[in-house]
Amino acid sequence: MRKFIYLTCILLLTACENAPYKMAEIQSTNQLVTETSILDSNSISLLQRKKQQTIIESTFSRRTSPERAHKLAEICFDKTIGTAFMPFDLAEIALAETGGHKLSARAVSTRGARGVWQLMPIRARSHGYSPSDMNDDAKCAEAAICELYSKLDMAQGNLERAKKYYCGQGPQANAYMKKIRKIRQEMLAELQPQNDKLALAETTSRIR
Repeated sequence: MRKFIYLTCILLLTACENAPYKMAEIQSTNQLVTETSILDSNSISLLQRKKQQTIIESTFSRRTSPERAHKLAEICFDKTIGTAFMPFDLAEIALAETGGHKLSARAVSTRGARGVWQLMPIRARSHGYSPSDMNDDAKCAEAAICELYSKLDMAQGNLERAKKYYCGQGPQANAYMKKIRKIRQEMLAELQPQNDKLALAETTSRIR
């Protein structure tokens, strides 16, 4: 009996050791991340998500205080874990909605949309949140993800179109999408410097 248990354990260990790793898990830290991979939530690693958080914080800090930029960047990271979205996706919408208003939690549009991610009261309620909840950054982010999921369904899985629907339809939505793309390019422009820093840190560590 003991021999049988021993052989079973050996077989299980062998199976675990031979299990294939996911590409995201074995990707080198100094490998240049392409725009395609950084925008693919199914393939990016935790390291790359953290890299997005760093870039988001830097981008946010050009619109608001360093403390608030740090807090909101953390929210973009935390609230997208386990979802179909990435930190960049949540950050793009925040910047498009309230980037011109210092990413204020108290921002209210002329139509009544509230919070950093600008949810209309009726939409907030549809996701189980009260309008006043939108003044809470974390809850507003959660509601924004719920809203983005509903738009993703409308867009039949097309994330770009879902972000457009987040604003609405028509000329205003087209202008909104152009703003989103410009914001994305601003953040992607910082990818190379971040990759260079990671490569330098890894090289320095090896030398030591």
